[in-house]
Formats: sequence, C-alpha cells, structure tokens
Amino acid sequence: MNRRNLLKDMLWILVTVGVVAGLVRFARGLGATTNLNDATPWGFWIGFDVIAGVALAAGGFTLAATVYVFHLEKYRPVLRPAILTAFLGYVAVIVGLIADLGLPWNIWRPVVNWQHHSVLFEVAWCVMLYTTVLGLEFLPAALEHPLFNRPVFQTVLRWVKRLTLPLVVIGIALSTLHQSSLGSLLLIMPFRVHELWYSPILPVLFFVSAAALGLMMVTLESFFSAFVYRHQIKIELFSGLGKAAAVVLWLFLAIRVGDLVLRGVLPGALDGSWQSVLFLVEISISTLIPAILLSIPASRKSLAGLGTASFLTVFGMILHRLSASVIAVERPVGASYFPNWVEFAISIGIVSGLALVFLFFAENLKLFGPETMHAEEKPSPYAKPQFDPITKVRFCETLWDTVGRRTLLVVVALALAITLIPERAWTADQTPAVPVMPVQGLNVLRIDGNRAGAFAYFSHKSHEERQGKLIGTTYATEQDMCVRCHHLSDWEMSGAGATVTSQSIRAEVAGGLSSCRGCHSDMYNPTSAFDHDLHLTLVQPGGNQSCAQCHTGGHSASTAVPCATCHTNMGPGADGKAFSYFAPSYVDAMHGLCIDCHETESQKTSNPLLGSCVTCHHQE
Repeated sequence: MNRRNLLKDMLWILVTVGVVAGLVRFARGLGATTNLNDATPWGFWIGFDVIAGVALAAGGFTLAATVYVFHLEKYRPVLRPAILTAFLGYVAVIVGLIADLGLPWNIWRPVVNWQHHSVLFEVAWCVMLYTTVLGLEFLPAALEHPLFNRPVFQTVLRWVKRLTLPLVVIGIALSTLHQSSLGSLLLIMPFRVHELWYSPILPVLFFVSAAALGLMMVTLESFFSAFVYRHQIKIELFSGLGKAAAVVLWLFLAIRVGDLVLRGVLPGALDGSWQSVLFLVEISISTLIPAILLSIPASRKSLAGLGTASFLTVFGMILHRLSASVIAVERPVGASYFPNWVEFAISIGIVSGLALVFLFFAENLKLFGPETMHAEEKPSPYAKPQFDPITKVRFCETLWDTVGRRTLLVVVALALAITLIPERAWTADQTPAVPVMPVQGLNVLRIDGNRAGAFAYFSHKSHEERQGKLIGTTYATEQDMCVRCHHLSDWEMSGAGATVTSQSIRAEVAGGLSSCRGCHSDMYNPTSAFDHDLHLTLVQPGGNQSCAQCHTGGHSASTAVPCATCHTNMGPGADGKAFSYFAPSYVDAMHGLCIDCHETESQKTSNPLLGSCVTCHHQE
C-alpha cells in the first residue's frame, strides 16, 4: 500500500468519527454534547474553525496579489493550490460555524437582516462573498477537465478568465476587511481577554499576522503535496515566499511588542504566571523562531529550515488565535472550559473531509505547475508482482479491494465513535431546569437565581427615582412608571386586575416573593405564563362558557385574542401578537429588560462601563 492510500484510509476514519459526532451534536444540542457554558459561549469551534481557519486560508489573497498585482509570474505554479486551499478553508469555516450555532438553520439571516453597525455582520458578508470569489477563481481549473469540453462550458471558462483580475481585486479587498474585523470582534471584551492578547489595534495585528500565515500555509501545503505525490519541490520558489514572510513576521513582532510597551503591560510577560508562559511560548514559535530561520539565507534555502519555519508559523499562529479567543479569556470561578472529544472530533472531521476533497482535485485536475512534476513511486524489491502473465491473475489492489477495505474501516470507526459518545449526550436534557430562587435584600437586591455566586446587584430605590423623574413626560402616573419593568402583578400576591405600584412591588419583595419569578420561573428555559384554569374562573360568565370571550375559533393558543385586549397594563411585549404565552427564561427576561436601557444611558453619559456585564454582576 502506498502512502497516498494509507493517508486516505486514515482520513476516512477521521471523517466517519466526525460525522457521528456531528449527528449527535445536532440531534442532542450543544448543552448535552459540548463543554460550552454561559461563561464560554465561544469555544474551540469558533477559536479554531473560524478565527484561526480564516487566517489559515489567507494564502489565497496573498498569492493572488503576488501574481496578479505585483506580476511575480514565477509563483503562478503554486497559485491554484493556494486558491483551492483557501476555498476549502473557507468552506471549513462555514461548516464549523454551523456546528457552533445554537440555531444553525438561521445562518442565512444576515443576508436579509442587515445590522450594519455589527462587526460580525460585516465578517459574515465578507466570508460569504469571498468564498464565492474563491470558487470563481478556482472554476477554470475545473472547467479545463475533459468532462467539460463542451461549447457552453468553454464559453463560461473564457468569461471567467476575463473576469480574473476584477475577482482578484475584489477578493483582496474582502480579505483585508474580514481578516482585520476578526480582531475587532474581540474589542468588545476588554475586561475578559488577557492584557497580553487584548489590544486596541487587534484588527491591525490580525491582518498582518494573516499575511505572514498565508505565505507559510502555502509553503506547508506544498510540502504536504510533495510528500503525498512525491513532487519535486522547487526550493528557489518557496525560498522567495519565505523571504517575504520573514519581513512580515518581523513587522508583526515589532508592532505587537511595541504595543505592549506603549500600554505598559510588557512586564506581565515575565511575571511567571501561566499566561506569561503561554505568551512567551506562543510568540516564540509563531513569530520569533520562524523569523530568524527565514532571515538566514542558508536556512531559508534548505528543505529542513523552510519546512520547520512554515510548520512553526502555522502552528504558532493557530495557538495565537486560540489564546486570544478562548484560552486567555477570563472566566468566573467554577466556569472553566476545555473542549470534550466531540468538539475535537467534529473539527478534525471537517479538516479531514476537506483534505480528501483536496486530494481528489489534485488527482483529477491540472492543479500543479510543470515545475512540480510527478515522480512515480518505486515499488519495493520485496513486493509481490502486480500481474502473473501465465495465470493471468492480477495481484495489485483493485478498485473493489479499496472500497471493501475502506468500508470495513468506516464500520469499525462508526462503532468506536458511537461507543465513545458521552453518556449525557443520550440521557441529559438539552438545558436542565434551574428554578429561580428569591432575591435577597430590599432596597439593594442581590439577584443570584441559580446560586452560581455571580450576584447581580440592583438598587430598586435608585432606579425608581431615576424613572420617577420622567413622570409627566414619558410616564403619566406612578403605575405607568412601574409597569415598564413589572408588566404583570403576581396573581398569588395581588389577585386579578390588581394595580401595580412601587409600594405593592416593594411589599412583594419584602415578603420574599419576586413578581418577576412568578412567570419567569426557570433560569434558562421558557415557561408557560398562562393559567388557563384561573381564566376560566375569572372571565365571566365562568367555566367553559367563558371560552368564547377569548377564543375566536378553535380551542388553541393560535385562536386566542391578544392578552393586551383585557390586560391593558401589561407593558413590554403586550401589544398584539408580539406577546408570547410562554414567558422567556429569567436570564433572558432580565437581560432583555436591562441591557437596552443601560446601553442607552451609557451613550448619554459617555460611560462605557454602564453597558458592561461588570456593572451588575459581581463574583463573590
């Protein structure tokens, strides 16, 4: 068996395990199959598949700019492999993002729901567009296959080739935008990302590092292809890429260290903490050592030196992106995160599947230039002959032999993967029920519904005074003021149709009963806020004869009139069909009610902390 078939067998095993893990993830949800939590909504999939994956695919725009913008034609032989690697890299980003989304079927929404103030919106559009551009740039390689030797396909081929330069320019612009914007995503976490990785110039650092990583990723991919297909590596060609990468790496190192010095946090890299050790290891293998190796002509022109530098750069930059987005992110005590094997299996399965696609195209299309010629594998002198001319028996492996062997490997991998699936993936609910506990205090409430120790402090008196200043303008009465937050009075406390006032709310709190948790009774799950039996009793004439008072058709929630028809003082969400008969979780209710107001006040007072989590949440 040659190395190519052995590699494919291994990749098929990894793909099978990844498919099983993916099916279980989509069937049982994130909570039952991953180690993600409220403190770590972004885990390994975002850090590796998306933030690092986009950077790994940067070779497409760097080589396209090298050939078409700077007219360095000697690099054209490696342009198609670079474009294909970039295209498959962005496909991996999209598949990894789908695996990470809690509601993956909503991934299309940025196409129609434009949030032009959102950095993530810009990244989503750039990734979609650039993936399309890469597909068009690689299309000529596919249309040159004899299968498409027909007039209609050849017409498309000619037009695509004419559009190559505009596509390259568009691709460079899109890459510049979203490579830098990935760093902008982390700018909203100044108090969570460790100071050695957080920086106001993260967009610049991400773009510069992507340029260096793209050049080295192309080199590493060429080493991989040469190993699998026994190509001849033209060392002079990749030595030039290494020389350019060295300049970019030194630039990245100067910008990063200079930023640490100007912000006064460089001493933290030497304080002996685990973050400082991680930082020194990461910056050494991602930047310093490769930059030194690539700056030495003898090292740069040797296979060992160039291969080592490319591997260290790729591995180190992946570590850099993972550190900034996952590893070096501060979390509350008891909310640590380490990905489980399902998360690893899905990511490895995605990479393995796209590696198989790369090998398929490499074997069936004109992917490599004439400078990298195939060299036939020399059979071992101890190998059996492939054909016996006397008996007419063929000893070499046939197609059916390959299919049978890989089928057996897939079945074994399938059984092993099912056995290793975590038990909680089969037995645990997607989101365990966590009843909301009463708040503590009176004037200053300490809210810790699920007893996790992350208290949210709420001063009812100060909020009442702040809202009370608007009486006569926004609010006509004290009741209108209170309804903004307390849109329903607790039935057990006040009875149907009770008037909500600040005094009645304070009385409920003093009695140990929160009007909020009366309906929002679970921390994370939506719960029914409608008491059907109570309405049958209260709505006249009473009993089943009351149905016609609320239902316009059949006996179902869809035929019921809006709650605001009778309850005119319900406040948020009460208008028309916007109100749901299911109360959102306590967390969603609190955040939905508080965050918008805090962000608005933050802009008015120019106080950015007012809209941050630490304003309300304190770890104890």
